[in-house]
Amino acid sequence: MTPRKRLNHETPHWVTAVADYFVTICAEPRKQNHFCRDPLGQEILSTIHFYNEKHLWFCSLALLMPDHVHLLLSFPPDKIVAQVVGLWKRGLAKSHGILWQRNFFEHRLRNDENIQNKADYILHNPVRAGLVDGWQKWPYVWIPEAY
Repeated sequence: MTPRKRLNHETPHWVTAVADYFVTICAEPRKQNHFCRDPLGQEILSTIHFYNEKHLWFCSLALLMPDHVHLLLSFPPDKIVAQVVGLWKRGLAKSHGILWQRNFFEHRLRNDENIQNKADYILHNPVRAGLVDGWQKWPYVWIPEAY
């Protein structure tokens, strides 16, 4: 198996401190249900909420799929995206034995991109996968109350 290319997660100097990111993090191996079972699924969502409360990131949407996690995030100016996501992954790996794929995918949302379009894409992921017939029935989603 060819090793995966290492992704550069350094934020360019010209990105504003208020950038929004669409983040996808995958478990290893793929095509297995790692996350969508309780109590683990709810515990993962709780850690996302905890990171939000501690201002390590600002999550406007989180959704667990069986083998990956989707997040809409922004970060305080003093936080580095790769470090915060890495800390979160390491914590879950240690406490729950989750084996993650190396790295993660992040896409900075640019001015011409609509965050609502990304949210709709994320919310309908379990519907497209045939897991539920409406995203509102999916139990592994977290949206902050103030959102």
